[in-house]
Amino acid sequence: MDIKLSQCFIAVDDHDKALGFYRDVLGLEVRNDVGFENMRWVTVGAPSQPDVDIVLEPPLADPNASPADRQAMAELLAKGLLRAVIFATEDCDATFERIRAAGGEVLQEPIDQPYGVRDCAFRDPAGNMLRFTQRRAG
Repeated sequence: MDIKLSQCFIAVDDHDKALGFYRDVLGLEVRNDVGFENMRWVTVGAPSQPDVDIVLEPPLADPNASPADRQAMAELLAKGLLRAVIFATEDCDATFERIRAAGGEVLQEPIDQPYGVRDCAFRDPAGNMLRFTQRRAG
């Protein structure tokens, strides 16, 4: 059996702000931009990974969700309590400097972790924590 990651989802509350970060700061390409029933999904991805899509979607992308559930998800997103993704990079320090210079909200400066990576962390415009890891030699 051959199983590969195809898509992952990140909740965002403003697609235009999200595009300013994921496309313009991180350099991901926009692959799709779809609207349906007052919702919007934008698919981005790394040019080096054409088979892996990141879908930027509303916090609760279910047209049948109750207003209370939508509000609860929006509040969790605003607190930064919804998980996002971990990106791999060949140069954690250069990635950190590029994102910080673009105004990214720093959560953690680059540090060598005991589990074999050097990483840093930022918040995206919606409040999601994003980590950027570089494998250490040895």
